[in-house]
Amino acid sequence: QVQVVESGGGFLQPGGSLRLSCVASGIFFSSYVMGWYRQAPGKQRELVATVTSTGNTTYADSVKGRFTISRDNAKNTVYLQMSSLKPEDTAVYYCNAKTVFDYWGQGTQVTVSS
Repeated sequence: QVQVVESGGGFLQPGGSLRLSCVASGIFFSSYVMGWYRQAPGKQRELVATVTSTGNTTYADSVKGRFTISRDNAKNTVYLQMSSLKPEDTAVYYCNAKTVFDYWGQGTQVTVSS
C-alpha cells in the first residue's frame, strides 16, 4: 500500500522559516521524481519545487532563492526548507511522487501572517 504523508506545517510570521517533510512508503522511492505543490484558497494547485532521482531540482519563480527541496533516499523522505516566508506563501502544501504513477499526500497547512 502506497502512503505519502506530509508533516511540518504551521503558523508563523512573515520572514520566518519552516521545514516540511514528506515520507513516501510502498514505492521504490529512489526512482520517483518528488515534488512539492501548494494550493491557496480560491486558487489552483501550483508547482513549488521538484527533485529528480539524481538530485536535479526545479523551482517556481516565486520561491527561487527562498525555498530548497532535498531528498534522502535512505529515509524515503523529501524535504522543503522554506525561508523568508511571505503571506502569499500561505497555502496547503502537498507532496507528490511521480513516475508513470502519480501519488499525492493529504497536504499540510502553512499559514504566514502577522
